[in-house]
Amino acid sequence: MALDDVQPIANRKRLGDFVFEKLLRAIKSGAYEADERLPTEHELASEFQVSRPVVRDALQRLRDQGLIYSRRGSGSFVRNLGVREPLGFGQLENLGDLRQCYEFRLTLEPEAAAGAALRHDADALAAIKSALDLLRDATSQHRHREDADFGFHLAIAQASRNQYFATAMEALKDHIAVGMQFHGISLKMTSGGLQHAFAEHDAIYNAIKAGDADAARQRMREHLIGSRDRLFEGTEDKRP
Repeated sequence: MALDDVQPIANRKRLGDFVFEKLLRAIKSGAYEADERLPTEHELASEFQVSRPVVRDALQRLRDQGLIYSRRGSGSFVRNLGVREPLGFGQLENLGDLRQCYEFRLTLEPEAAAGAALRHDADALAAIKSALDLLRDATSQHRHREDADFGFHLAIAQASRNQYFATAMEALKDHIAVGMQFHGISLKMTSGGLQHAFAEHDAIYNAIKAGDADAARQRMREHLIGSRDRLFEGTEDKRP
């Protein structure tokens, strides 16, 4: 019996996301060669213990993103993606590296937020809201939760429905965590700092929820600049 046969309908999309993510990672890691045929829908359904419609939806998402293609009567095949090494970055060694991380995030996350405003669904919005609620609870206790903070930003990248945003955020997790850790310390040392940072997150969420891409982009950019400037206050090489 497939897992989704005994799961509420509301959970079936999560099963589809699970299958999609597993196949996505397999393809990107090089588990399948270019032009290699994927297992059949029946075989994948058996492997993941889900129904064929769940597998079919996951395959369609991969097809929509240009990762696989179909041959009539032959099945689904992996496209040639070029370099297949997992995306990764070197170790964060100094403040200069952390500044560059913020500079990169300023090119990445505002556009991810705009994409999330345009393309989020109910589940994606709920994931962002869940992380925001954790930040609200921590703020009320005068604490900063780096895990919830990163979860908020990652959920936005995932809500954009552009796998490159989410993959880049996951690859940057350790680097971003360092910045968030030091930023959290600076917030707790500043009167009203935690509340102000939470308000920035809340504004981003509300812009995404409203479907306002321009506002989401701007609120995210303002938040990242504010975070960077609070972190590096009193140091040199502050950038616009």
